[in-house]
Amino acid sequence: MQRLFAVTRSRGVGWNDSVPIEKQEDWRSHAAFMNALQSDGFVLLGGPLEGTPDVLLIIRASSVEEIRSRLSGDPWSKDLLRLTQVAPWTLRLGSLG
Repeated sequence: MQRLFAVTRSRGVGWNDSVPIEKQEDWRSHAAFMNALQSDGFVLLGGPLEGTPDVLLIIRASSVEEIRSRLSGDPWSKDLLRLTQVAPWTLRLGSLG
C-alpha cells in the first residue's frame, strides 16, 4: 500500500556554495531525473527550504526502501545531495489534488 512520506535531502560535499542551483554540476540531468519522478507521481511536491542547505520532498511510495532505491538514481545522489531523513507523513489539512 502506498503512503505519503516527508523526505529531506541536504547538500553534500560536492555542492558549490558560490554558484546558484542551476549552475551546479550536472544540473540538467538532475532536473530531468526529478521531473520524471514527478511525472510518474512518485514526487508530489518538492523544493528548497529557504535559509537551509535542505530540500523537502513529499513522496508517495510503498516503503522507505523504495524511496532510497529510486532516489539513488539521481545524478546528484553521489556527492551533491544526500538523503538525510525519511518519515511517514499524514496529511491532515488541505489536499494534494
